[in-house]
Amino acid sequence: MTTLNLHPAAAASLAKWHDMVARADVSDLRAIVHPDATFRSPVAFKAYHSADALILALGTVITVFQDFAYHREAATADGLNVVLEFSARVGERGVKGIDFIRFDEDGLITDFEVMMRPMNGVQALAAEMGQRLGALLPAFKAS
Repeated sequence: MTTLNLHPAAAASLAKWHDMVARADVSDLRAIVHPDATFRSPVAFKAYHSADALILALGTVITVFQDFAYHREAATADGLNVVLEFSARVGERGVKGIDFIRFDEDGLITDFEVMMRPMNGVQALAAEMGQRLGALLPAFKAS
């Protein structure tokens, strides 16, 4: 990957994120997530709020995705936002997607939004995540 012009704290947290993804172990994720973080899922219209929701969702999806890989990165001029292009499989379905991650000045993730395609891959992800988290995640949605 190329060097991005990130805020130093955001760069440190992004490096930790990449390490966690490479190890498929997000047990240290709380250390880089703001307590009031927001998670925006590709399969839900309303966002989920709190570090707990973000950690639950990402900790589960990392076990659902197979052959996950990041390909390209871009950052905003202020160095506090990054876009990560990825590919993965959900069962037999291939997916492509983008993670939009916003950091605060302390390098904590304040917003994590995922967009994906194609629809059949998103539907496969929705079904799998629904089976695993259907009873848990709705409690974190904003009213």
